[in-house]
Amino acid sequence: MPITDLLRKNAELYRDEVSLVEINPGADKRMTWREFALTQSVGENYRREMTWGEFDEKANRFANLLLQRGVKKGTKVAILLMNCLEWLPIYFGILKAGAIAVPLNYRYAADEIKYCLEKSDSEYIVFGPEFIGRIEEIFEKVPQVKMWMYVGEACPAFADSYDAMIERFDEKDPMIPLTDEDDGAIYFSSGTTGFPKAILHAHASLTHSCKVEQNHHGQTHDDVFLCIPPLYHTGAKMHWFGSLLVGGKAVLLKGTTPELIIRTAAMEKCSIVWLLVPWAQDILDEIERGDIDLPSYDLSAWRLMHIGAQPVPPALIKRWRNVFPHHDYDTNYGLSESIGPGCVHLGIENIDHVGAIGKAGYGWEIDIVDENRNSVKKGEVGELAVKGPGVMKCYYKDRKATDEVLHNGWLYTGDMAEEDKDGFIWLVDRKKDVIITGGENLYPVQIENFLRQMDSIKDVAVIGLPDKRLGEIATAIIEIKEGATLTEEEVNAFCVELPRYKRPRKIIFADIPRNPTGKIEKPTLRRRYGADRIVAQSKGE
Repeated sequence: MPITDLLRKNAELYRDEVSLVEINPGADKRMTWREFALTQSVGENYRREMTWGEFDEKANRFANLLLQRGVKKGTKVAILLMNCLEWLPIYFGILKAGAIAVPLNYRYAADEIKYCLEKSDSEYIVFGPEFIGRIEEIFEKVPQVKMWMYVGEACPAFADSYDAMIERFDEKDPMIPLTDEDDGAIYFSSGTTGFPKAILHAHASLTHSCKVEQNHHGQTHDDVFLCIPPLYHTGAKMHWFGSLLVGGKAVLLKGTTPELIIRTAAMEKCSIVWLLVPWAQDILDEIERGDIDLPSYDLSAWRLMHIGAQPVPPALIKRWRNVFPHHDYDTNYGLSESIGPGCVHLGIENIDHVGAIGKAGYGWEIDIVDENRNSVKKGEVGELAVKGPGVMKCYYKDRKATDEVLHNGWLYTGDMAEEDKDGFIWLVDRKKDVIITGGENLYPVQIENFLRQMDSIKDVAVIGLPDKRLGEIATAIIEIKEGATLTEEEVNAFCVELPRYKRPRKIIFADIPRNPTGKIEKPTLRRRYGADRIVAQSKGE
């Protein structure tokens, strides 16, 4: 079933019920979020909502706009927007036109936007006011783009105004024939291991992700999902797909401060909240410091907190369960190449296995293999491979990269993992992040999880830096909690419990950079600290 059929179904069954809410506390700079929330002054600037009927009609109007402007089945249409109420109707309008949606990372610089437009063969792009400067740098350099559409006020001269055009087009569904095998979307990899690759998915992949999410988390029509991460990424959108399947309401929050998250969850009666590790840490820190008065918020509707996009420290979930003992907890593992989260899934019933990423998700198979792609024994480390209806079709226009990761329906993830005696998968590290020191393999995630048990540590990343004698040494970059203190001597003393070869040889106190999906940007850290070390060594220091 093409995923557009689910929107049609919801518009028929729940036409006048709310589908999406946008909370934007920054819409009026004259009033703080605290003032807004305390006065309950919910106005158009702060809170906008849309019914399922309006959602479907707006998608239809945009589809008809695209069709009139020359879009055909298979045409690529890029989206460069911050999270907003228009985002998802535009996405579904592209699909309803038979075109291929190409969401772009809002952190891309101008040259990266140009690269992605060219790589994906995008002929149309929809962008918002935050990107005018970047688009101005490139719009004359990408001749294949036939139309630049702008969402917002004060449309630049080189673009067409989405707001001015959209209401002129028919709200009737164009009903372009689609099949499960038709191409639906191109997502770009997060770029944590190099320049982003274009990942092509069929409609069957998109629809399967809806089923996976709903099967794992039991969404019902009455659930309210709080969506905070960027919609351009598979993680946020594919978790929302569970709400799409059941016609449930979702809240798009434009802000990530702990108070914003807690207050919005209370005000909107959110029952499911997906967090990134840093956000969960910040929420707990503010609660423990007394900056958030938890009893003053009605969070009785909140039933599930789940985390994905990165390894989850068991110590964090222990803290969370102490503060929110009534919450179910889950974690999901996935890649954009496997249509986001869920190909491996812990399950809310397996709270006793926190730290593991789980077992094969709904409709998925998993394997752990050696360098020859033969299955390894339980307890041995190997590369994680997954197989199922959500595997990408290919890296678009990159046969070599596709052949490196796709074989006989299996997707080789590049993540190192091991299976325990109970059949649970534990993520060890990225294949490219393994540190080889004195001939021994070190898996940074294991060291990071150990260090996160220290109360003063907010975040930590372990990387390998060049060393003349050992090849590489494990280096811990540590971000200290606000108001806390920590010394190198204290870290070294704590690490005495680790085997000697696993102990960090160098400690650096600094902020930890993470991308919008919460993944540590280890290439950035390696460039930042590795290059300095190489220069120092060349000077004989």
